[in-house]
Amino acid sequence: MQRIQPDQPHPLFDTATTRRLEAEGIAATGEHVLMQRAGRAVAQLARALAPHARHIWIACGAGNNGGDGLEAAALLQTAGCKVSVTWLGSPETASSDTRQAWQRATAANVHFTSAPPDDLGSQDLCIDALLGIGLTANDSGRKPSAAMLDLLHALRESPATLLCVDLPSGLIADTGQLAPGFAYRASPPNVGARHTLSLLTLHPGLFTGAGRDEAGAIWFSALGLPAPAMAPSFQLSGAPSSMQRPHASHKGSWGDVAIIGGQGVREGGMGMTGAAVLAASAALHAGAGRVMLAPHDPDLLQVPGDLPEIMLRRFEALELERMTVVCGCGGGTAVRALLPDILRRAQRLVLDADALNAIAADASLQARTRERAQRARQPTVITPHPLEAARLLGNGMTAADVQSDRLAAAQRLAQHLDCVVVLKGSGTVIAAPDCAPHINPTGNARLATGGTGDVLAGLLGARMAAFADDEYGTANALQVAIQACWQHGSVADRWPEDLALTASQLAKALTPG
Repeated sequence: MQRIQPDQPHPLFDTATTRRLEAEGIAATGEHVLMQRAGRAVAQLARALAPHARHIWIACGAGNNGGDGLEAAALLQTAGCKVSVTWLGSPETASSDTRQAWQRATAANVHFTSAPPDDLGSQDLCIDALLGIGLTANDSGRKPSAAMLDLLHALRESPATLLCVDLPSGLIADTGQLAPGFAYRASPPNVGARHTLSLLTLHPGLFTGAGRDEAGAIWFSALGLPAPAMAPSFQLSGAPSSMQRPHASHKGSWGDVAIIGGQGVREGGMGMTGAAVLAASAALHAGAGRVMLAPHDPDLLQVPGDLPEIMLRRFEALELERMTVVCGCGGGTAVRALLPDILRRAQRLVLDADALNAIAADASLQARTRERAQRARQPTVITPHPLEAARLLGNGMTAADVQSDRLAAAQRLAQHLDCVVVLKGSGTVIAAPDCAPHINPTGNARLATGGTGDVLAGLLGARMAAFADDEYGTANALQVAIQACWQHGSVADRWPEDLALTASQLAKALTPG
């Protein structure tokens, strides 16, 4: 068993593949063996998480996830723990494995109760073994019973530590969204810590969307089976390796980054110059050789006081063919007229914010974006949030549609525009055509402030600029995006909890890759 940490990469498998691996495991080990191993893993982790528990309550569903909970109950009771179980199933309707688990729990004198105990404290433990991976995205019409909802609310609102078996019940394994009817009611402030033990495979839904809040700390047990021989459905990113910079290098070794954006207040009455300055600051602190800022408003051609290293340029003076261009940060409506030239000429390109909105509204700009992939060493990375992604996908898509399956939306968008996509949000998804999408494990709510996306765009620009021309292609752009997202989120994870993290501080905390 292992605790999943953000510095190590891990393969992720969809539900269909997990079911296939489960069937193969049962065939290889024999009946009942996998459920017994699952129960043993749950019991082992339960004792480690709550070694001084006076009471362990296990809520078990009618299916095999409930069987895992019953197996754990028998082992914990035998080990001397005070265990009570609320089971929504019955011996008459249970599977053979679950019936045997119930028999072992009964033989161990586990106490069965129809209601949650009312004496649980912070040192105690609750175990959610109600559903596991029993829900899929196709179960939109399947509502939880009143009895299950009551148990779920009791689990979520308890001051005791909560351990979920395989998945938090109601979370869809493949998407990271709560199924309809499983939404929270308001929880009290003294709820206990959360843990999830993923069995057999790691599920993508634990790491994106609502999954990260629901799952808490994530643990994994392969149940004694060998690593799957098949390719994973998705990947969880790990920490990038640090790049040693040779002594005999110069600023030209690390590339030029041009930041194009920053609409002034006289255009539409809304000034967005800070976005471009933040992107430039991020590129500078992330190690770009030279950073040039080309604001849309010529009245703003002045160096920010604390960033004298930034070089100011008019757009027409930029040698786009030799640069990594970051376009759209605070671009407003002015960016639209520049995009045809940028899409045609920029050597490497990061598109963000208003550049994406302009492309979403113009089929010819979408075609020009796709054309870049047909030209040698002209990679493109786009960094939409869910609403921008919905606009780019078109056909009436909404941000809620994108959020309902972030992995699928990012992959569709990568295919649609033939580029690398960084779909921002909890569990940022990084996708490229014909590649398994990656989920970034770093980052937290400190990044939910204005300007942090501009910092990510500038960081991407710096990392893209560091590659030599003969090393570059879409595969490298994908790796750069994976590494940049990990680094961006890692700064927030290391930030002191009692200090706010502003975008300008985030940019200055970056280090060269």
